[in-house]
Amino acid sequence: MRRAGLGEGPGNYVASGYSAYEEENEHLRGGLRAKVSALKHLSIDIGTEVKYQNKVLEEMDSDFDSTGGLLGATIGRVKQLSRGSQTKLLCYMLLFCLFVFIVLYWFIRLR
Repeated sequence: MRRAGLGEGPGNYVASGYSAYEEENEHLRGGLRAKVSALKHLSIDIGTEVKYQNKVLEEMDSDFDSTGGLLGATIGRVKQLSRGSQTKLLCYMLLFCLFVFIVLYWFIRLR
């Protein structure tokens, strides 16, 4: 059974119609393959970055926990000192520390 405009024998198609569509499909398929490959690499890079950021966040969390523990222990010692009879000396010591921190901040800020 012959169809109109499809050529002389079985499998022979008119070069102008079918091959143009095939070439366009191949071109579009190549472009799509490149885009899919780029998306794959991008998603792999995003996954790697997410893993790295999670690691950094876990390290920061442990650092903050240890700092919080140290600060809590220091506050406990200050409270213990304030319960004693040396409250005036403690106030002077805290004011001196505050003064030193302000001077250091001012010095660093001017650099």
